[in-house]
Amino acid sequence: MSTWSRELRAEALPPLHDANLGRGSIRQSQHGNPFRPRRAGGRPRQPGLARPGDFRGGGRRRLARRHQLRPRLGPESCPAAPDRDRTGSEETVREGWDYPDTIFAPCGGGSNFGGAALPFFADKAAGKSVRLVAVEPASCPTLTRGHYAYDFGDTAKLTPMMLMYTLGHDFMPPGIHAGGLRYHGDSALVSQLYHEKLIEAIAVPQLATFEAGVTFARAEGIIPAPESNHAIAACIDEALRCKGSGEAKTLFFNLSGHGHFDMAAYDSYFSGKLEDFAYPEEAIRAALERLPKVG
Repeated sequence: MSTWSRELRAEALPPLHDANLGRGSIRQSQHGNPFRPRRAGGRPRQPGLARPGDFRGGGRRRLARRHQLRPRLGPESCPAAPDRDRTGSEETVREGWDYPDTIFAPCGGGSNFGGAALPFFADKAAGKSVRLVAVEPASCPTLTRGHYAYDFGDTAKLTPMMLMYTLGHDFMPPGIHAGGLRYHGDSALVSQLYHEKLIEAIAVPQLATFEAGVTFARAEGIIPAPESNHAIAACIDEALRCKGSGEAKTLFFNLSGHGHFDMAAYDSYFSGKLEDFAYPEEAIRAALERLPKVG
């Protein structure tokens, strides 16, 4: 199986923030890893990156509004995140890496998956053999079990209606779901591609995603965001299948962010408070009855 590697330097690793929250989880997830960055005083820190207190007041509210709009209107509605992910995808080809056979990216609203996978779609449409796989949580299975219908982008029904895969605009994720990707719908673009069977989607259980994240942290020295863990879990599963079958494949996944602001979720995982949860079929059927009537 083809592998991608680069020199692992301490300064290349993301910093751990200075809050006490999650230090036990950091130690557990990076157990045995010699590459943790350090600064004077023993605490990992890298200048120029935000601390937990940097997002206050209006700035945090503006950030929240921008984040809410992005998945509701699709990847194209907020260029920042998909542009960032697209740049990484394009560099993969430009820098001469082996062309990926399969691309995995976490999918909640569609910006992460759209930014990482769609740059390869032109090649796929031209006949290139590449799988584009959206990975979502089993407790919020928008693509894999949702309805393809017109729905609102928010609970208050203030956004335009869009044709998308949806669990219903009044969907509430279960209380034990800690892995992110909890939005009720997917962007119109991603939804249409999935509806036309041009991309794939899979759902992974919660405990498997955190197990994959911890495995990655211990191997690479980077604590991934819970959202990223979904793609990591799917990629590990595919790598193990390739190992068993003897296939040589190049696998690409999008590490969309670090998990240093999500250490409470890792704390819950290590303390055994998380559990797998499959969203009930009856709840999905009930959501169909509450969708807006169009036409």
